[in-house]
Amino acid sequence: MAKRNVVVSRQIRLEGAGPEGRTFAARGLEVELDEGRRVRLDPENPRSEGFARVLAGLAELRRPVYLELDPNTEAVSRLLIPAVGRIKKVRDVEDGVELQLDTSHRRYLLRRQQDDFAEMELTLRKAQSAATLVMLTSDDAQEVADIRFFRPGPDDGPIPDFPPRPETELGWLDRIRLWPIWPWRWWWYRCVSTTRAQQIFDTMSATSCNPNAIAPPCIPYMFPDDGCWARAHEMRRLMNNMGIEPKKIWIDGWLHTPTRNNPNCFVNWGWHVAPTICVRRRWRPWYIFWWWWGERMVIDPSLFATPVTKTDWKAVQGDPNATLTETAGSDYWFGQTDPAYVDTNYYLGVYRLELQNRVNQVGPPPYVQCP
Repeated sequence: MAKRNVVVSRQIRLEGAGPEGRTFAARGLEVELDEGRRVRLDPENPRSEGFARVLAGLAELRRPVYLELDPNTEAVSRLLIPAVGRIKKVRDVEDGVELQLDTSHRRYLLRRQQDDFAEMELTLRKAQSAATLVMLTSDDAQEVADIRFFRPGPDDGPIPDFPPRPETELGWLDRIRLWPIWPWRWWWYRCVSTTRAQQIFDTMSATSCNPNAIAPPCIPYMFPDDGCWARAHEMRRLMNNMGIEPKKIWIDGWLHTPTRNNPNCFVNWGWHVAPTICVRRRWRPWYIFWWWWGERMVIDPSLFATPVTKTDWKAVQGDPNATLTETAGSDYWFGQTDPAYVDTNYYLGVYRLELQNRVNQVGPPPYVQCP
């Protein structure tokens, strides 16, 4: 769908840029997009250097871009990063239509007040019915700015093909099977002390990206909107290096989670995942086998500053009817694995760019307007 002063392109080539698109400020820089179209970055715009870095990163990862142009100068005034996937869920709400993609845990809102609401709704309904790929662009409030059909080509980046995920709560037989009070389970889980659990958490948290100097191998916890599966899998790798084998816990629901790391002070998810470790409970004289008595605690620096119980982790995400599922730590996406961490690193790169793009246009988190 064509929009005035908007360009959505799958191809990006920067002309006149040095390494990583940095050396252009004195003379400006042109960007070549699909079908040879060219747009420019205004050297007078303080955000242009940041635009160039993000564009260079998207070109390297072969990701598409959404650009809004100044109507007077045709220079880039806004940059957003589209997602690609199939429509997984759609529901009508008071403000319009909420939807989810099968390649994301972000929940999007197509607002009814938009001028092109009818056209975009028709596109998403057709895409859902035909199970075809779409390229969807949203803003920081997760509101849909653009949606169009997407046919992958040889020059596009990888499009994940994730299988359907179960949405059933952990059954009581599984709870008994996983309960770490059993002696053989204590050795299998290698429960740690509460002090050690906090050390593990702090080690994970210390890998967080500095929003003013975002570079690999940092983990973009400060972009909570999307990419939790990649963050969780990278944490699993780091824990393995520490001699810890975590499990993972997944939550499914219509989640609405407060955060100071989004300028709107919340994120809406369809699901979320984080690693868990077995933590020995503090000794009590009435615990007969206190050294075997443990519980799984969630390690989630995107939401907390300390390990938390599964109950507390669920409670903060705003849907009391959400369901929890536990899997092995090796599960990258409910049954799919990523033993060489190739996909993990790719998507960490994508969401580092999302964080970098937000910092460039809105400023670094945490955002002071959020409680």
